Amino acid sequence: MGWVQGDADSRQEAIEDVLRNAFSNFIEKREVDVIVFSSMTAFDLANAIVNHPLILKSLLAACNIAARAVERDLSIKNLDTYNPRLSEDQIKVIAGYIKPFLPSYLEIPTLSRIDRVAFIDKEIRKVKGRWEKKILESLNRFGMLQFRKRMFVAEGEQFELDAASPESGGVKVGIDIKRIEARRDIHKRCDEIVNKADKVKSSFPGSKFGVVVYYPFIEEHINIQNRLRSDNIDGIVFASETKESIEHAVRLLLSTLGVSKK
Repeated sequence: MGWVQGDADSRQEAIEDVLRNAFSNFIEKREVDVIVFSSMTAFDLANAIVNHPLILKSLLAACNIAARAVERDLSIKNLDTYNPRLSEDQIKVIAGYIKPFLPSYLEIPTLSRIDRVAFIDKEIRKVKGRWEKKILESLNRFGMLQFRKRMFVAEGEQFELDAASPESGGVKVGIDIKRIEARRDIHKRCDEIVNKADKVKSSFPGSKFGVVVYYPFIEEHINIQNRLRSDNIDGIVFASETKESIEHAVRLLLSTLGVSKK
């Protein structure tokens, strides 16, 4: 961290000055509880985590350290940062690892807000995962083929299909399951879908490629369809998060691709 510390310190000072100037009419002085990390040792930090493991996520997030970094650098695998189950020795190692990255102090409301933002992001990703799982379950329920998430190789690169059949070998049917949560993401996500379709068809010329899209702005679905217009995409359907919408969309896509149950 030392090689960027000077630039980071300069930027922090500049940002603090700019924030004070930008919001000068809305700044109030308030008395809040502050955790002074500069006054504690790594052992003090470790003891706090041992006695209150719930604080680990906010501390890691304040340092911009994810579980995968802990696994990579400390060989501590499968760390649930929200409900950690760690030995005292592991916690001591983590405390020593993150202590240099912590600021001199942080206000408790700021630290709790950091945890809140991370928690909301996790829950949103969990919902996305459940939606994709429901799509896959419906494909297997109403289709004549069995679909699985799988990898394939195109032009020397590996790509992932959210649902494909068969599970190995040449792809006969590939399906991209995509959530587009915001208008600003349309171009990027649609380009990803078209690129995936191109890769599938170039590697498996006789295959079929379909798309299931979640996009909450129903009146703009035509925009998505226009951007996904490609000879390599054989079917496009839209599904919300309800069971009825998912099943209707999946049945329609399977029928379009010619692989629905009779």
